[in-house]
Amino acid sequence: MAGKDVAHKRRFLVLHDYGMGGSWWWVRARSAREVREAFAWVEVVADPETVARFETEDLEEADIDALRMPAGLDELRAERDAQRGREGFGVFADRNVVYLRRRWDEEGDEPVDYLMEVGSDGRRIRQVELPQSGAVLRSGPDDWPFNPPVVDLFDPALVGQEISRSDFEEQWAQARPADSGH
Repeated sequence: MAGKDVAHKRRFLVLHDYGMGGSWWWVRARSAREVREAFAWVEVVADPETVARFETEDLEEADIDALRMPAGLDELRAERDAQRGREGFGVFADRNVVYLRRRWDEEGDEPVDYLMEVGSDGRRIRQVELPQSGAVLRSGPDDWPFNPPVVDLFDPALVGQEISRSDFEEQWAQARPADSGH
């Protein structure tokens, strides 16, 4: 039976993008969704040019069903395993766009709510910044020097952060554009 399972697997290029860089692996699995469901904070890269570029790279390769994973990928699997079974796990995983309200409340900084339109890869499409005092700002990809994934759409913690598209659009329309610095 194991041989049959292997025959249905194919190799996927997997990226954990942490902003200023990323970790890459080849993962043998039955589907791209299976990869995203097995490992937190990864994306399956399908762009043919990128895949071709990595064909000659000496990346570590893992089988989705293996007990041991390469360094880095093992931690992402452990994080996903801790989420599995919690209410809300994977609720947003198959959506093309999700609207979220996230609070930034770091010590020493003014608390800010961010309304985000997030794509299926966990990256921001558009964002509205709602500080407690001051101007409400809107921004998009041209305003950001880089745009790593900001959420993992399988994460059950996101369920309590969802807002409606109309709530997002209302705030977007009222906000002033952020200075892009370009």
